Amino acid sequence: MASSSPLIVADPAKGIKVDAGVVAKSFRDEIKAKVAELHRQGIEAPLLVGLLANKDPAAVKYAEWTGKACQADGLRYELRRLNDAIDVENALLDANNDPRVHGVIVYYPIFGQEESFSGASQDDYLRDSVDFRCDVEGLCHTYRFNLYRNIRYLDYPRSTEKCLLPCTALSVVKILEHCPNCYDKSNPIGKHMFGKSVTVINRSEIVGRPLAAMLANDGAEVYSVDINSIYKFSGGRLQACPEETPESCVRKSSVVVTGVPTKNYRLPTEWIQPGTTVVNVASFKNVDEEELLKIPGVVYVPLVGKVTVAMLERNLMRLFDQFHHPNSVNRERREEEAWYGHALNLYTAIAVSALLALHILRKS
Repeated sequence: MASSSPLIVADPAKGIKVDAGVVAKSFRDEIKAKVAELHRQGIEAPLLVGLLANKDPAAVKYAEWTGKACQADGLRYELRRLNDAIDVENALLDANNDPRVHGVIVYYPIFGQEESFSGASQDDYLRDSVDFRCDVEGLCHTYRFNLYRNIRYLDYPRSTEKCLLPCTALSVVKILEHCPNCYDKSNPIGKHMFGKSVTVINRSEIVGRPLAAMLANDGAEVYSVDINSIYKFSGGRLQACPEETPESCVRKSSVVVTGVPTKNYRLPTEWIQPGTTVVNVASFKNVDEEELLKIPGVVYVPLVGKVTVAMLERNLMRLFDQFHHPNSVNRERREEEAWYGHALNLYTAIAVSALLALHILRKS
């Protein structure tokens, strides 16, 4: 969809507040249609397993939303609650190795930044322990490595298996695609946000850092603002910006994303320019909504949770299609057999050639 016909339309006289559900609906309708097609073929819907080992309100709520959305859209969902955080690793490995499981999500924080047997962050270790064929969050090392190098396929040069992207960061991209003057799909891939400046206030590994990379991969000049530093992603390059301030970055940006996980933070609305798109991904409101909506042309998205869950479902379906669907499993088996056949033929040819050479040497 080109930027000339956005789903969300700004009001030049004032700011508007947008329910992200209008963006999520089309993706969830697509999931329902794919599940219905699987049923027509006699194939069960994909199974997502959630691992919950904490009582964090946001994590519990996310698990509830996931379950309700999967049930509503025809996907299978199984929440496995664990009383001891130490048991998460074994539960995760069991899910990775279970052929009935097509996707796994771990609801963080488990250990947070507490010192653990695996170092400063056991949660990072757990993220990297999710098999890439089951990682619906797109946060394991394989997907992160490819994201930061703008590698879009797992199987280059065949390019049939797409890399997954982190759900929350991807939800912001999909929202921006439907907002006015953000994405221009008439430009080639990698240039859809060419000429746009974006500020992302947060550099967490879950949202801020991958989002900055994703927007830069789409052609934007992205300022990544964290508590002690500012970096710029642009044209495949990363550079420190000691001369910039949060204010200078926000003032020059047509898109601002806030993700500060504290109730005390407020983005000064006087920094926001008319016509700016502001997306809040934090569980707290990072901006004074009333003041923000007084700015002409502002598009404000206060919550992204509905689209995040839709992206989770979309990632699950992609994993199923690429790695677990009977057709993909049979294709992989045929390729393995073909490879074995080629290798066997090569081995036979080498062996026969060696025997012939030995025979000739003996006769001579």
